[in-house]
Formats: sequence, C-alpha cells, structure tokens
Amino acid sequence: MIPRFFLFVLFFVASVPFKAYSWGFYGHRMINRAAIFTLPPELFTFYRYHLPYLEEEATAADRRRGSDPLEAPRHFIDLERYGPPPYVLLPPTWKEAVACYSEEELQSHGILPWHIQLVYYRLTEAFRLGDRDRILRLSADLGHYIADAHVPLHVTHNYNGQLTGQHGLHALLESRIPELVGSDYDLLTGKAVVVERVRDLIWDCIRESAGFVPLVLEADCRVRDSIPEDDWKVPEMRGQTRVMAYSPTYSMLYNRFLGNLMEERMRSAIHRLGSLWFTAWVEAGQPVLETDVKPPEQGLEAGDSKDIDRHLSQIHRCAEGK
Repeated sequence: MIPRFFLFVLFFVASVPFKAYSWGFYGHRMINRAAIFTLPPELFTFYRYHLPYLEEEATAADRRRGSDPLEAPRHFIDLERYGPPPYVLLPPTWKEAVACYSEEELQSHGILPWHIQLVYYRLTEAFRLGDRDRILRLSADLGHYIADAHVPLHVTHNYNGQLTGQHGLHALLESRIPELVGSDYDLLTGKAVVVERVRDLIWDCIRESAGFVPLVLEADCRVRDSIPEDDWKVPEMRGQTRVMAYSPTYSMLYNRFLGNLMEERMRSAIHRLGSLWFTAWVEAGQPVLETDVKPPEQGLEAGDSKDIDRHLSQIHRCAEGK
C-alpha cells in the first residue's frame, strides 16, 4: 500500500501549475545583497561577512523545486480564487485559512504569504538558538520569498499572461527587464526598521502587487499595438539552447510603459527584507553574532526542506505569531 503522505505529494505535483521562476538570478541576488546595506551596525557586520553566501543562495528556493514536491506553492498565490479585490476576507493566518478551505485547495492555489510568515518565525527561532547556519539559510530564503511577493505576476492566476494571449510575460517582466535596465536602478532605500506587525506587512506586499496586475497586462498590450509583430522576438542563445526571446526594442518599450514599477517593487522588497531580518533579530533578544567562522556550504537545502512530511504541522504551530 502506498503511504498516504506520498499520495498527498503526488497530488500536488499533478495539481499545482508550473510557475515561471521569479526575478531571475540577477534580481534575487541583487535584492539579498542590497538588503544587507539597510541593516544597523550590530547586524551589518555579520551579514556583510556572509554576503557571498546570501547572494548565491538567493535562488536556492527555486532550485529546490526539482527535489521538493511542496516547494512550488510557496512562491505564489492565486488571489482571484478568494473573491474580488482587495481580498479583505482572505484569512491572514494559516490556522484561519485551513478552517475556511481545505489544505489541498490552499496548496493548489499557492501559499506564499503564509509561508513567508513561517520562514520569518523559523528565522527568529534560529536567532534565539544562535544557530548560524540556519540563520543564513533562512535569511536567504526569506529574501527569495519576499522578492516573489513584490512581483505582480506571483499573485494572480494569470501568472504568465496565458489567460489573455500574452504567454511569456512572466520572464519579460521579472528577468528581461531587470537584466536590461537593473544596473540603472537606485537601490538605496534607507535604513531597516523594526516592524510592529509582521503579518500585516507581508499581506501589504501581496495586496500591493495585486494592484499592479492590470498595469502589467495593459503595458504589454500597448507594446503589441505599437510595433510590428516581426519585431517582438529575436533568436538568442541560452547556454547551448537557441530560444526566441523578447527583443530589446520590445522589452525597452514595455519598461517605458511600466514607468518605474519594477524599480520601485525591487526597492520595496529590499527595504522590507532588511527590516524583517532586523525585526527577527530584535525579537530574538538581539544576540551577538560571530563572524570568524566560515559560512555553510553553498547548495545545501534549508534544514526543514528535507522534512517535508512535517511542513504542514510546522505551519500550524507557527501561525499564531505576528
């Protein structure tokens, strides 16, 4: 007989739609790096010492998708499944959510805001325990999920423009645009602050992103109306593979129609990430962090990712915090 847990895993592998990776390597690494420079001196020294690790592991959560069947739903939420904007009836905690919906339904439509809460609580506990390796791994993961929460296409079922005839929009918005113009972004955001209501901040990220979904779709339609279809895409080599990618002309015009949307979303992600790192450390009692030891080996998974059969129970235990 097949154990019930593995049937549960197989259900989610089959039912959760594939979502394109977010922000690209460039964006995720830049957000983790820049967030370090928002921190106060007591934290900055530690995080700056481990900058190479935090930058490299900014994309570890995406890499885990290939090995952890429960990873994909942690990167998105389909808000349309929960009624019209501004989604005020959406349960803010996991405990309240599973009281209203089945766990299978929640997972199939994404659990990003609830998972960010879980990672934050784990980080706070890692600070309390002085567990350096977990502090670093969870800090990197928190950066990834916070970055995802700031991307409009991570909070809509139309995550790749597939429902509106705009297939490929995800990569254009999150990877192509930052890679082309990200070096011109002003990423100085001011100092991190202690967050009084962590849960509210997380949902603010989600609802703000949802508010930009119409602009993201409309700007792409404007580009399509402005240039000939033959100029939309060009052949490009990705490693050893030849692919058709959005042309620089198309991409730059799309960025122009977006205004400074992606720069502002990245700036917001940077400041909020630094503030959540800072707040977790403060809640843990502001422990002294050593910097005279080597960082953990890159490529290791976050500690709990291998214990996926404990995932849901851990969410339950943590859901009643901030």
